[in-house]
Amino acid sequence: MSRTATYHTTVAWKGEHWGHIAMGNGPEMAFSAPPDAQGHPGVLTPEDAFVAAANTCVMMMFIWAAERFRLDLRSYDCRAEGTKLIELDRTETFTHLRLWPQIRIGAGVEQPAVVEARARRALASAQKYSLVANSVKSEIVIEPTIEIVP
Repeated sequence: MSRTATYHTTVAWKGEHWGHIAMGNGPEMAFSAPPDAQGHPGVLTPEDAFVAAANTCVMMMFIWAAERFRLDLRSYDCRAEGTKLIELDRTETFTHLRLWPQIRIGAGVEQPAVVEARARRALASAQKYSLVANSVKSEIVIEPTIEIVP
């Protein structure tokens, strides 16, 4: 049987190109358009939030998958990049989200190749089950570096 869950944010305009966001889970912060769109530097932008949503969701799903695949996860760091296409009529679309996770996993007594294969399956599961990755129409490319350590 299907279920639903609802999440909330509230935004308020604060003048010029400034806004304030309150998220249903508690955090609040200022945001702006990016500087190249008459916004302000040094604060959250909708574009940053979009890329961050995909990056954080894939990471959380990888942690979930690593537990289920019984991986000895030592570290996970991931740089993400969103590529935005700006059409002649000024409509904009993210065409690609690219993630570069740096993953370290302990092998213990297992063969490193076996552990790496399991890690790659866990990463594929993370992408498959990521709510955000499943909700965007941009292509999502994950190019991991997986280090198996003793």
